Amino acid sequence: MSEQILINVTPFETRVALIELGAAQEIHIERTSQRGKVGNIYLGKVVRVLPGMQSAFIDIGLDKAAFIHIADLRENRSLRNTGIAYTQIEKLLFEGQSLLVQVIKDPLGTKGARLSNQISIAGRMLVYLPHEQHIGISQKIESEEERNRLKERVIALMDPNEKGGFIVRTQAEGATDEEIKKDQEYLNLRWSMIKEAVQKQSAPALLYEDLTLAQRVLRDMVTPETRSIEIDSRSTTQTLLEWASIYTPSIIGKIKHYAGERPLFETAYVDEEINNALSRRVNLKSGGYLIIDQTEALTSIDVNTGGFIGGRNFNDTIFKTNLEAAVAIARQLRLRNLGGIIIIDFIDMDNKEHQDAILAELQKALDKDRTKTTLNGFSQLGLVEMTRKRTRDSLAHQLCEPCPTCQAKGSVQTPRTVCYNILREILREAKQFNPKEFRLIASQSIIDLFLEEESHYLATLGDFIGKPITLEVDNTYTQEMYDIVLM
Repeated sequence: MSEQILINVTPFETRVALIELGAAQEIHIERTSQRGKVGNIYLGKVVRVLPGMQSAFIDIGLDKAAFIHIADLRENRSLRNTGIAYTQIEKLLFEGQSLLVQVIKDPLGTKGARLSNQISIAGRMLVYLPHEQHIGISQKIESEEERNRLKERVIALMDPNEKGGFIVRTQAEGATDEEIKKDQEYLNLRWSMIKEAVQKQSAPALLYEDLTLAQRVLRDMVTPETRSIEIDSRSTTQTLLEWASIYTPSIIGKIKHYAGERPLFETAYVDEEINNALSRRVNLKSGGYLIIDQTEALTSIDVNTGGFIGGRNFNDTIFKTNLEAAVAIARQLRLRNLGGIIIIDFIDMDNKEHQDAILAELQKALDKDRTKTTLNGFSQLGLVEMTRKRTRDSLAHQLCEPCPTCQAKGSVQTPRTVCYNILREILREAKQFNPKEFRLIASQSIIDLFLEEESHYLATLGDFIGKPITLEVDNTYTQEMYDIVLM
């Protein structure tokens, strides 16, 4: 199945869309001001060791000191693998010590970046582990025969003096020996450059920066099915051609500069897809629809028939809607990059054959996902449970923030509820204070309700407390906002 990759570049961000069957299947966004540090390798300096927390703060040149935990020190991992109890962190690190570290988690809020000294460098086919000596295989390669074959190939192609190890990525499955060998040489060259930089620089210093989004696309997303890679920036196109000529020469012919008059993303309606992917509701062609709710703990997806009345009977209608939904759900997971626990509530089906067919269709659609997924089937409650590995923030978390009106609740109190809250609060204030009057400042919808349907209750309260209540509209107030001023 042919794929197309579109790369939209501006000074402030880079956006990538993977197009398949004429529709966007994946969206990746990297903003210049928010580019992550994960994967970067630094020469850091230990500024403080905390024995009580078995952690240490490391200066790597960022605004906040980064930290490393005992569990992320490779010396401790080696000991645990041999069954020996770990060594206390104060016996491994000391203040002022220079340490080669890699960022494994970006700074977040008041927390600094999380580090490890277990270095790994990703290539197209392999991940190089300079401090390990074993060959690992990606979990997505499930065939034991294929796993053993790949392991033997990588070992046979390794330099006899190689002191490090490799993790074999899924892209290596269809690779030639020459491509795997070139990846090994590229990774060894990268590691040699890092070791050379360690000798020349003093801490803190950045020694290796992970690839840009556009370069990672060439490394990770391009497959034999990729028909073309179109970029709307001439300079970025040239940069990627130069990068590919060194590291992935086989794909140079696919890289093209897009010079059309229409914006690149408009040619495949990508911006429209992004807006749709931020909505709770996803309409199906049949007239049914999905409702997708993302929470901290899990993502729930509800399937509804909506206006679909096709099929010979009701069971046939349900089955066809669920079949269409299964394909749409797999696409939405990739498009929105939803991870963690996912619960799917298909329309109830009594027919076991129909349930099996839905699961088979869903699994078939999930097989296209490069991110690891696990499908557990229908539970006793009739829900489909599955997981999808978290690789980065979801599209909604990247592009959206909590609603200031509803405080991320997803709903707001009705005007009548707010009015009654106000009446209770005025009564409460009247018992504690003795102002000349109460002035209510609120949104237009609240004031209108007090002047119309709720005017009787407002007048009754004024008579009861013996104080005038005046009203004032503030158009900057949201529906739940109000102030009661004691005059």
